[in-house]
Amino acid sequence: MARYYHAADIPPGTHRPALTEGALMLFGHKATSIPSPEESLPGRDQPLAVSGVHAVNGRAMFDGYPEGTQVALFGMGCFWGAERIFWETTGVWVTAVGYAGGSTPNPTYREVCSGQTGHTEAVLVAYDPTVIDFERLLGVFWEGHDPTQGMRQGNDRGTQYRSFIGVADGDRLAAAEASRDRYARALADRGYGAITTEIRGDATFFPAEEEHQQYLHKNPGGYCGIGGTGVSCPVGLGA
Repeated sequence: MARYYHAADIPPGTHRPALTEGALMLFGHKATSIPSPEESLPGRDQPLAVSGVHAVNGRAMFDGYPEGTQVALFGMGCFWGAERIFWETTGVWVTAVGYAGGSTPNPTYREVCSGQTGHTEAVLVAYDPTVIDFERLLGVFWEGHDPTQGMRQGNDRGTQYRSFIGVADGDRLAAAEASRDRYARALADRGYGAITTEIRGDATFFPAEEEHQQYLHKNPGGYCGIGGTGVSCPVGLGA
């Protein structure tokens, strides 16, 4: 079962190597392979300090959702631009940025950038399925980036920029995989390579530092390397 928010069930007694100067050099030489749990950094037992209040709409980012709200995780490269795409999408209740898909509990941005946590930059999207269903949300995801680029997105390179979907139930997991297959055919027709998106039902989400939450709202002139392929995503079982 996927776990979203401040995970309290960190595996105890797990020893992993400390963050070395050699690891920090990876800021200049980005890792392109995901470390095993044994190779990953130890992280910490407590979550990073985050206000929990969305800077754009004032809603709680990690609790207090209206009844019926569903949650999904999406990685599309740099999470600054990806989060803005989703908070501007009708039907999305609230968003938050963080790290998913790796082994290190409660990592820092610096640690994720080292390539020794296995995480990708991800956006937690809490949405109202009566306003935007999961299929339409997947369309926003696929069309908002290039899912064929592997361990990079545009000029951003490294495992933290890989394409990623995390959902907690089998129905939406199957829907994500079916949507991927349909979009793969549409991309192939336009000369693109295979989709490299990682789709998981067991991903833990760890919130990123406060400074990264709604970054492009707080810094309107900030960097955003997100860009799609221009290929429309077929939506629905009949597509």
